[in-house]
Amino acid sequence: MERFFWQPPNSFRKSRTKTMLSMTSSKFAGHSRHLLVAALSLVVTTIGLGQEQTQRAAIGGQPKSRFTGPVAGWPSEVRAVEYLSAADNTLQPALFYAPKENTSARPLLVALHSWSGDYTQANPAYGLWCIAKQWVMVHPNFRGINQSPSACGSELAVQDILSAVEYAKSVCKVDEDRIYLMGGSGGGYASLLMAGRAPKVWAGVSAWCPIYDLKIWHAETQERKLKYAEMLEKVCGGKPGFSPQVDEQYRVRSAAAWLRFAKQVNLSINTGITDGHNGSVPVSHTLNAFNDVVSKPNERISADTIANMVKQPSMPPALLQKIDDPLLQRNPALFRRVSGTAQVTIFQGGHDIIYEAGLSWLEHQQRGKPPVWNVPAASQVDLTKLDTAVGK
Repeated sequence: MERFFWQPPNSFRKSRTKTMLSMTSSKFAGHSRHLLVAALSLVVTTIGLGQEQTQRAAIGGQPKSRFTGPVAGWPSEVRAVEYLSAADNTLQPALFYAPKENTSARPLLVALHSWSGDYTQANPAYGLWCIAKQWVMVHPNFRGINQSPSACGSELAVQDILSAVEYAKSVCKVDEDRIYLMGGSGGGYASLLMAGRAPKVWAGVSAWCPIYDLKIWHAETQERKLKYAEMLEKVCGGKPGFSPQVDEQYRVRSAAAWLRFAKQVNLSINTGITDGHNGSVPVSHTLNAFNDVVSKPNERISADTIANMVKQPSMPPALLQKIDDPLLQRNPALFRRVSGTAQVTIFQGGHDIIYEAGLSWLEHQQRGKPPVWNVPAASQVDLTKLDTAVGK
C-alpha cells in the first residue's frame, strides 16, 4: 500500500462543521500524528499508468510511498493509497486511479462501497470506466463495513469522503465542476447522505437501491431476520426505542435527515421493482428519498402508490409506464418521475446497480447547470457484464 502523508488545505479544514472543529480543538489538537505531519515538508509520489512522478518526503530523503502492484478484483492501473482525513487526522485507506496524462483538469468519480464492504471491495466497473474515459477515481473506505459507531454515516465517515475528494484534488488536476458520486445499496445510502451533507461539492449523484431511513430499515430487516438489524444496533448502540440517544443516532445517520438540503444537486435515484422481496431494501426507500427533494408538492409520489409498489415484486399495471431508455435496455425502466433536479426510476430488476446507466448519466452533468436526462448509451465502455446485485 502506498502511504500519502497529505494534509487537507486550510480552506477545507475551516469548512468543517462546528462539531468537528470543536472536536479537533479539544481532543485532537495535540495529536502526535498531526504534529509530525505538520512538521514535514512533503511531496507525494504519484504513479500514473506506465509513469512515475517521484516526489519525496523530507525524512532522511527517503520516499514515503511505494507501489505494491494490482489490487485484487480491480484493473492493474488502480492502486491502494492512504490519505489524511480531516475528521481525526488519521491515515485512511482508499483505492485510487489517476490518468497518465494529467496536464488538463479531469472529472473525478468518488465511488462508494456497499453496506458490508470496504475500500477493497471489487467494483472493477468504476476503474474500467475511469481508465477508458481518463477520469480520476477514488474508492474510499469511510470506516469500512457498517457495523461499528465509527462507520455508517458517522462524522468520521462523512469527513473521510470529503477528505478523499480533497486528496484527489491535491495530487491531480480535477475539474471541480465535474465531481461525481455513485454507489449501490450501502453506497447508495452514503451517496444520498453525502448529497445532503455536502451539496455544493457534487456535479451529479447517482444512487442505486439505497437505504434511506435507518430506523425503518431496522424494523424491515428485523422482521425478515436479516443480518442488517444487528449491524445497525452495533452502529447506533441498541434497538430503536432503547433510549433517546440511540434514537438520535438512527436519525442523524440516516440520509433522510439530510437529503432535503440537496434540492439543487443533480440527483438520480434508482432501484429494481423486486428489491425488498428478493433483495434487502424495499423500493419505498428510493421513492421516499425522491419525495424529499421534489420541487413542487404535487410532484410527490403518493403513499398509496408507494404501498402498491412495495406490496408485490412486479409493477402494478396501473403504474406501468412506457419508457424508452437506451441505458436500461436489459433492465427496462418501468416507472419514472422527474422534479426539479431529481429523477427517480424503478426498473425491471432487484437490488442491482446498472453501472453503465449511472456512469453515462453522470458524464453529462456539470455543477451549477441543469440536469441532463436524455443521455445516449455509452459507446466507449461496455460494462453490462459487470452489472450486479449489491449489498450482500
